[in-house]
Amino acid sequence: MPRRQGQGPRRPTITDIAEKAGVSKGSVSYALNGHPGVSEPTRRRILAIAEEIGWHPNRAARALSASRAGACGLALARPARTLAYEPFFSKLLSGIESELSARQFALMLQIVEDVEAETEVLRRWWAERRVDGVLLVDLRVDDPRVPLVEQLGLPAVIVGGPGRTGSVPFFSGGDAEGIRQIVGHLASLGHRRIDRVGGSPEFAAMQVRTRVFEQALRAARARGRVVTTDFSSSAGAAATRQLLNSKSPPTAIVYDNDIMAVAGLGTAQELGVLVPAELSLVSFDDSTLCEVVRPALTARARDVFGYGARAAQALIALVDGEEMPGNVDEMPRLISRGSTASLAATAPGDGRDALPAH
Repeated sequence: MPRRQGQGPRRPTITDIAEKAGVSKGSVSYALNGHPGVSEPTRRRILAIAEEIGWHPNRAARALSASRAGACGLALARPARTLAYEPFFSKLLSGIESELSARQFALMLQIVEDVEAETEVLRRWWAERRVDGVLLVDLRVDDPRVPLVEQLGLPAVIVGGPGRTGSVPFFSGGDAEGIRQIVGHLASLGHRRIDRVGGSPEFAAMQVRTRVFEQALRAARARGRVVTTDFSSSAGAAATRQLLNSKSPPTAIVYDNDIMAVAGLGTAQELGVLVPAELSLVSFDDSTLCEVVRPALTARARDVFGYGARAAQALIALVDGEEMPGNVDEMPRLISRGSTASLAATAPGDGRDALPAH
């Protein structure tokens, strides 16, 4: 459209750069703001075009951006001593931090006593404008944090689920498929008495695992019990002792994390139960711990680092008002190691085969 007499030249925009470069406006935004998401040659071409047409950042938009906290919050209602040696959370936090730092966001992490204390932290962060959004982990049944963030209008993404999430998006941890894989593997080895050492039923994910575990047992024509714990090594050892000393001990035990699985292996060995000739053990989470014990533990493996990074990407997109990435988690694999064998086996195998999903 021609300019009216006396009207100054039109200010170049991101749209102009995108059209000239043949890329999306999102790609231009990534390049101009130094964010990942475009290749280095594309970034250089976009910056060159911006300089060529005389583009300069909009001061009003920069002022709006400056009003942000530049941080995302994560409050954990778990004992600090537990987090210190739990590999899952170490990998998850590393993945979250890697994505946030790449986008120039800080991670505000606070350890609290319980979920009630966590809600107070969320309220304070919101009131003080300390964070632009939050990640919620360990979703509870009827979790009070979900209606709270909805009420406050605080951008949030649930890491793990599903459960009662209201309008808050979540990233599934693949719990249901993981349980099916494990029970299917043990059933294929001839096990028909499969017990599980699980976490507290207050967590929504634990209820999902228990429900699917029972369904998988019925499908395999197997039987089993679930003993609930606090995920600690001492609880895992105590639960293992309880199951193995019962009138009808299992031939296989599934543990909800690697810490309890390692403790369970030690307890079985103390009791003189041969693993895997008399008892097969599986960990729901894989880690270096599962590889270094003897026999090495069969475990469900997934990219926890990438899982955390994708959740952080989703939260940043939500804060920026952009389209969130799809809720797609990498299909977990079951890594067969020396702790599982058929009931007729007398020695562990090489323990290196990745089993497909059942």
